Amino acid sequence: MKVIVGVKRVIDAYVKVRVRADGGGVETDNVKMSMNPFCEIAVEEAVKLKESGAASELVAVSCGPKENQETLRTALAVGCDKAILAEHDSPLEPLAVAKILRVLVEREEAELVLLGKQSVDNDYGNTGQMLAGMLGWSQGSFVSRIEIADGALRVAREVDDGLEKLRLSLPAVLSADLRLNVPRYASLPNIMKARSKPMETLAASDLVAADDLKPRLEVLEVTEPPPRAAGVKVESVSALVENLKEAKVL
Repeated sequence: MKVIVGVKRVIDAYVKVRVRADGGGVETDNVKMSMNPFCEIAVEEAVKLKESGAASELVAVSCGPKENQETLRTALAVGCDKAILAEHDSPLEPLAVAKILRVLVEREEAELVLLGKQSVDNDYGNTGQMLAGMLGWSQGSFVSRIEIADGALRVAREVDDGLEKLRLSLPAVLSADLRLNVPRYASLPNIMKARSKPMETLAASDLVAADDLKPRLEVLEVTEPPPRAAGVKVESVSALVENLKEAKVL
């Protein structure tokens, strides 16, 4: 079974995000970038499927500028076999990414697609659902457990009131939740080996129509969240209760 795993390059999760002076977005110049944390979980799960013998080949795919090659090299170092970059310099919205992935999935004849449930920069969380709808495949979103048996998938999904367990037929699209696994670190020997693994770069405009790549949303303004108000010290528990009643918490 060939598996495609999507990865996205975002501002490192441990970096404090700063709004640009013009208010048109967040500052990315000279800022540390890394793989989206949920994409790391998807890559780890793909590697585990290959180690168990359920997957035969892992293809890491990313959509965006040429700098995404660095993120793809990380996926190769962790255990993916090859990488494909759909290069596009302008920001891509989930619908555009899903259309690009559909073309690559059909081109690679993959049977399973693993994605992070959302990216930590835009938090859309709907690329996987769009892709599954376009392909007409089974889908499992916010997945926290995956088992493959008898040519089908058994997954557990994180929902508002607990876990939902589903049986899905292959081919399928899955999006990884936080509790699916703990991603491994790439070892130095594997980082060196990743340099020799194949990476193909394609123009996104050669895969889908130019109109499909144009953004449909316009960012009007980005602002810092308001500062938190200072706390209030109270002398006793009874005073705390009174304050909570006044704030209509109790």
